[in-house]
Amino acid sequence: MEVRVTSDPRAFEQTAFPFLQRDPVLNNLTMTVVHERATGRMRDTEPSYFLSVHDPDVVGVAMRTPGRYVYLGALCADLAVPVADAFAGVLPEVPGVAGNRPVVDAFGERWCEHRGGRTTVVRGTRLHKLIELTPIAADAGGPRLMAADEVDLVAAWGKDGFAEELRIGHREWAEGHLEHRSMWIWEVDGEPVSMVGFHQPVFGVSRVGPVYTPPERRRHGYAGALTSHVTALILADGNQACLFTNLANPTSNKIYHQAGYRPVADFVEAELAS
Repeated sequence: MEVRVTSDPRAFEQTAFPFLQRDPVLNNLTMTVVHERATGRMRDTEPSYFLSVHDPDVVGVAMRTPGRYVYLGALCADLAVPVADAFAGVLPEVPGVAGNRPVVDAFGERWCEHRGGRTTVVRGTRLHKLIELTPIAADAGGPRLMAADEVDLVAAWGKDGFAEELRIGHREWAEGHLEHRSMWIWEVDGEPVSMVGFHQPVFGVSRVGPVYTPPERRRHGYAGALTSHVTALILADGNQACLFTNLANPTSNKIYHQAGYRPVADFVEAELAS
């Protein structure tokens, strides 16, 4: 068994995508992150690390991008130890790890052997894919693309709603959505009240997200209506749609179920604290 680490997303895409494309929904997050960097759509100010396990062909992948957790996805738990060893060789520390529960537990145990500390699960997530879209209506308003003068607003909403996932580069992140026309706004009486983004399709699958509504604007159906609108656009382009939900938020899980999304797999996110 051989573990390879690279900071070149294009090289990693060529190496790992034949393996990942076997299940483009389950592996969509990894494929999207890599593809957006390989095509220059997303640029990091610090190196990313992309890892592949070979035996002799690729049997597993993992990654860590700046400011984010190590992402293991659906990696087999049997590969957690060599993957943790490889990351320990290039990273002095990481804030956390995400993936299916068995591999996160095994990775965390091995990482703590290298660096000390402890692993604490802080969140559970669920990957869903759309089976059949059922449009959702809101109390008022309608959808439109993000406007050029809303970069600061979208950056602030991203920072507020996704502090763990989006630790750095909030404005650059918002500017990227503006440039690529990948952020939609729900507007009521001329005022933005919710946002829903999406990622470019990779092997026919596009992931919806982020989804955010300020607390004072919730419970009016804005996010659900906007999510169903963005989903319809994805379907109209001939792609499948998927999204992640926070298992601690039963309201959003119920709404996405009403829209036609169904569970694919569960994951956890765990802090790695000294």
